[in-house]
Amino acid sequence: MLKPYDLLENILLDIENGLKNNINTSVLSQKYGFSEGHLRRLFSFAFNQSISAYIRSRTLAASLNDILKTDANILNVAAEYGFEYEQSYIRTFKREFGITPGCLRKTGQVIPIKPPLHLFDDRRLDNGILFGPDFVMVPQFHVIGKRHHLSFMDMRTEPLLAKQFMENERMLIKKTVNPNVFIGLSCNINIKEGQFDYVPSVQTADLKNIPPGLSGETFETSMCARFRYIGQHGYSGITGNIVSMMSNAVGDFARDERAKYVLVSDKSNFVMIDDNLYDGTYCQIEWYTPVFEK
Repeated sequence: MLKPYDLLENILLDIENGLKNNINTSVLSQKYGFSEGHLRRLFSFAFNQSISAYIRSRTLAASLNDILKTDANILNVAAEYGFEYEQSYIRTFKREFGITPGCLRKTGQVIPIKPPLHLFDDRRLDNGILFGPDFVMVPQFHVIGKRHHLSFMDMRTEPLLAKQFMENERMLIKKTVNPNVFIGLSCNINIKEGQFDYVPSVQTADLKNIPPGLSGETFETSMCARFRYIGQHGYSGITGNIVSMMSNAVGDFARDERAKYVLVSDKSNFVMIDDNLYDGTYCQIEWYTPVFEK
């Protein structure tokens, strides 16, 4: 089984090479031994867009060479790029570019296109790959979990504490919002002392009926930088080394003077893992950390 970086790199290359050969999710899923649903979820998680929409945009962008550099009949161009009917090509072309192929030939209008996606070697992490950040607004939510007071040096123990929570305390919490979604909340962060509280938890509608030995926490509404990690292992395979590498990558962003946003290092942040997204091959993790605009 290919590592995540190699898998996604190959998929992007297959798409570019198959634009005239009706490349689609069915062909790709069969080649790599995934269901089409899994391939769509993986691509969307990695690149924040639909693989079908990406293939369509890249196919239409490639067809521009034939439209603008040759006098080929539009029907033939449509067939060349996998469209069964000329009118379906024209309608799709107009939705993408806001103009028909014929009008584009006549007017020479400048139109934007979707460039091919690329991966970057500096985001390759062990048996995984890190994406982001993108920026999202996270509404307030509540969690109930097991509080642990840690030093920054103890960060590598987080996967073990998360596993213990899911195996032991998780079942004590009733009426969860998303029972299959684990949240690892870091709060009460003291940069000067190098300490913080780590709360492996699940989301709840409120902070009522907190079981003995557990605590309730609230993440306040925040603009966040969201990083996404794909790893070639199960969630039990998330090691302290992976957590450390992810933390270092987030730190690299924090030190980037060109970035538009600044990380709020002493405010609560959290990791989110949706158990429904794991199919036995690649795990997916999201890390949200508050930011403010420079």
